[in-house]
Amino acid sequence: MTPKNMLFIMSDQHNSRFMGCTGHKVVKTPNLDKLAARGTLFENAYTNCPICVPARASFATGRYVHDCGYWDNATPYDGAVEGWGHRLIEQGHDVVSIGKLHYRDADAPTGFTTQINPLHVVDGHGDLIGLVRDELPERKGAANFSRDVGRGESTYTGYDRAIAKAATQWVSEVADRPSDKPWALFVSFVCPHFPLIAPAEFYDLYSEADAEWPPLYGADQRPTHPYYEAMRNCINYDKYFDEASMRKAVVGYMGLCSFVDHNVGQVLGALEAAGLSDETRIVYTSDHGEALGKRGLWGKSTMFEESAAIPMIMAGPDVEAGKRVDTLVSLVDCAPTIMACTGAAPGQADATLPGRSLYEIAKGAHPARPVFSEYHAAASMTGTFMLRDGNFKLVYFVGMDPELFDLEHDPDETKNLASDPDHSDVLQRLIGRLREICDPEGVDARARSDQQALIEKHGGRDQILNRGDFGYSPAPGQKPEFAS
Repeated sequence: MTPKNMLFIMSDQHNSRFMGCTGHKVVKTPNLDKLAARGTLFENAYTNCPICVPARASFATGRYVHDCGYWDNATPYDGAVEGWGHRLIEQGHDVVSIGKLHYRDADAPTGFTTQINPLHVVDGHGDLIGLVRDELPERKGAANFSRDVGRGESTYTGYDRAIAKAATQWVSEVADRPSDKPWALFVSFVCPHFPLIAPAEFYDLYSEADAEWPPLYGADQRPTHPYYEAMRNCINYDKYFDEASMRKAVVGYMGLCSFVDHNVGQVLGALEAAGLSDETRIVYTSDHGEALGKRGLWGKSTMFEESAAIPMIMAGPDVEAGKRVDTLVSLVDCAPTIMACTGAAPGQADATLPGRSLYEIAKGAHPARPVFSEYHAAASMTGTFMLRDGNFKLVYFVGMDPELFDLEHDPDETKNLASDPDHSDVLQRLIGRLREICDPEGVDARARSDQQALIEKHGGRDQILNRGDFGYSPAPGQKPEFAS
């Protein structure tokens, strides 16, 4: 593959179903649809952890969460485990980020030569209350989810506009800067992450009256596994919704998806105007999905498809146009992809990376591996592990009953086959494959030990609970608002 520039665009909390190119009948995403039409769409892409900080650490390092040790939103990436950015810098590439990183802080050596307008975790510590996993607390900030919905502007929409402006400016200027090495630009938007407040021109693309009612929302349709019961009691977003606010939330989310699409279009337009389209490969993805009320759940944090699945589109030189690939991929595949794109050689430590280049997969490679995700963060009473192999999906809860779904015949994951004798061989096979990747019980114990050490470092459980819950990380220049 001839080395080319890499433009990597990430959004935050984009449900993979909410794009025209993935079949949504209402949401308007013309720029992403066009990108997919001139490139390759990966139909089965997943996050390696359905919450921001660990997912972004897996993306940065190319390693699973249990391998790199960034467990939750209070253990932010600090560069101690090197990743693709470090490899590129070592070999003379310019590696620039614009927008949300959600790493420790701007001083941490996280693999960028330049950070422009970054968003990092609060006070370098992040979401300390998420460390508390025994006797899960009620998250007081959950009330804000249903309150901050509708038409208008938020600090996040303003921040995303600034990111798009900075990215278009950088792209236009880099065309005039000669370099003997391809560059890598990471543009990271914060929408459609809540608050679900969308600018009027995008909110008004949709109708509150016609807003899609969340699937499986009825009380008799919701998952009854005790893990989800505990999660709903901890991050109890749905407690505060009524019909009016729910419709505003759904329309707000669709509007934000269109807003992200618009900003992606701005950056791609700048790339074309600068004459760099033939010298640049592009990837669009998100760090995790959004439940948007499905099953009575909101936000992320579960292994259901709406939370764990992510969009993944690749385009540019040597990428086949109009192609759809059903091979399972995840965020850890991005590190070898970026290195392959720019011509950077992997380091010795990279021999143990679990990912494969998306370019190889798009050309027909079928890695003999399942896709893997794990969760040890906010509102999780125990370690949770997801393994998808073919059409079967295992969700393994340490110390609790597992779940097994056949996504071909049950795409909404409503029928747990784990106790079905006809599927006992499938269950045991997937548990075996999970144990080839990690020891779930050992990983859970290690995560809890690390988290308990942090709890003690920050004054103990009571002090952390008294500090309160800030809901979501503030945009640059905004102060966190704690609810306790």
